[in-house]
Amino acid sequence: MKTKKVTFADIASYTGFSKTTISRYFNNPDSLTLENQQKIADALVALDYKENKVGRILASGKTEFVGIIIPNLYLHYYSEMLNQILATYEKYKYKFLVFAGNDKANVERAYIKELLAYNIEGLITLSGTIPSQELASYNIPVVGIEREDQYISSVNTDNYMGGVQAASLLRKSDCDILIHVNSDLPDTIPASGRIRGFVDTCKENSLPYELILTHLGNTFEENKERISGLVDQLESKYPGRKKGVFMPNDTHANVLLNILFQKYGKLPETYQIIGFDDSPISREAVIPMSTVGQQISVIANEAMNILSAQMAERKKRRPEPLKEPVHKIIPPILIRRETTV
Repeated sequence: MKTKKVTFADIASYTGFSKTTISRYFNNPDSLTLENQQKIADALVALDYKENKVGRILASGKTEFVGIIIPNLYLHYYSEMLNQILATYEKYKYKFLVFAGNDKANVERAYIKELLAYNIEGLITLSGTIPSQELASYNIPVVGIEREDQYISSVNTDNYMGGVQAASLLRKSDCDILIHVNSDLPDTIPASGRIRGFVDTCKENSLPYELILTHLGNTFEENKERISGLVDQLESKYPGRKKGVFMPNDTHANVLLNILFQKYGKLPETYQIIGFDDSPISREAVIPMSTVGQQISVIANEAMNILSAQMAERKKRRPEPLKEPVHKIIPPILIRRETTV
């Protein structure tokens, strides 16, 4: 036999409250006393109430959807971060709509327009294409991860400390020359801290070093071609010398490792490699790679914690908007594996 669907009228009859009061419990619970909220909650259990999510969305306009913009799914850091953000559903009960912008501002603006049409309650963005001032103008809570964040809340790794850790490990590996490969990043991008931390450590310890600031491409084919050229450059410039190479992320570190394996059948003694992120590829590589570990699950949970607090505040009868963005910095953890001594 079909079980009769419990309605607001049934709950009102059971509790003695009006249907308006029951509706307020679902859509604006802060307007009720805690005692009355508890009475209604007890009634829902007694009546075995099954929530009509679609009806609630239509009534309140609150979708419980959060938008996510990521640059791409090629870099393992982004795919793992997305995995960890999606896993927060168990705790926060928000659903996600995900778009990959591929570093194209016009594409990302179209995606955000689409997300706003779905009445998302908040946005998490890992892409730095659209300025934070513009993101703040959308009038929804926004949290950035590893991007420019002057006007929005954010959660970032302590990138400077990560650069220090990478250079320090390569120093202990008795490298003749320390090399950091990265993009030429402005100071407003958190990852630029890796460059500063690396350079400062080399200078403070009088270590010979070289910065190679170049764009390695957005696809595997581009990465392989450009990193192969980088290997040729290093072997020509530093023949026979022990080279400690700090790559910008684990994906690029793995490409470098594969190129060396294809060329020599092993990781030559003249190379030490460390990546950044501790994404799964660092453990799954042909030999496990040393890396500066971003605490990806911690970052994902902090981002949702900040976002959910802001979204919950907006649902109150008298919400208090943030006076200024919230910025959280998460310390990295150095993970020493087989690509460094």
